[in-house]
Amino acid sequence: MSGIIGKKVGMTSLFDANGKNIACTVIEAGPCYVTQIKTKEVDGYDAIQLAFDDKKEKHTTKAELGHFAKAGITPKRKLVEFTRFEEGHRKAFGDEVLVDVFQEGEFIDVVGTSKGKGFQGVIRRHGFSGVGGATHGQHNRLRAPGSVGASSWPSRVFKGLRMAGQTGNHRVKTINLQIVKIVKEKNLLLVKGSVPGPNGSYVILERWS
Repeated sequence: MSGIIGKKVGMTSLFDANGKNIACTVIEAGPCYVTQIKTKEVDGYDAIQLAFDDKKEKHTTKAELGHFAKAGITPKRKLVEFTRFEEGHRKAFGDEVLVDVFQEGEFIDVVGTSKGKGFQGVIRRHGFSGVGGATHGQHNRLRAPGSVGASSWPSRVFKGLRMAGQTGNHRVKTINLQIVKIVKEKNLLLVKGSVPGPNGSYVILERWS
């Protein structure tokens, strides 16, 4: 497998061999289970579907219960398809995938959903600085966006103009993060740097391409 599903636990720090303090994100990676193997002949593309994190049967639809029963596992919360994987590391239907698919020192990509900030103005959303001074007739313009378009031409606002709006809650991919430490007995993985999303959110970890 080239990847695994995880859950962000929080932040910590480790000291390297030179005594330098390294900020790390702790991720609970696995155990995941192979719930479906898709092929070009049947589905039109090759993929391996993994499931992660237990949930109660009463919160699961009958269709989902049947899907998990085929793999011989209990219901899971998160399902993710991995379309890129090494031919020599293919998993069989119902197999367990653990954090040992990675090695310490390896580089991976982490995909998550960033924290939602709600509706924000241009200063928080795009880093605008406002008009600066508050004198010389600059009445309540300190956090205003300024001019947004011309008059007679083009008589409209161009698409993509940086304005106020919904901030955060986007799919974010952080690339080239190094694995500092792996705790196999607890399925924990520590990566150097920050990972998008709040604590407890799901993340997708893939071998760096």
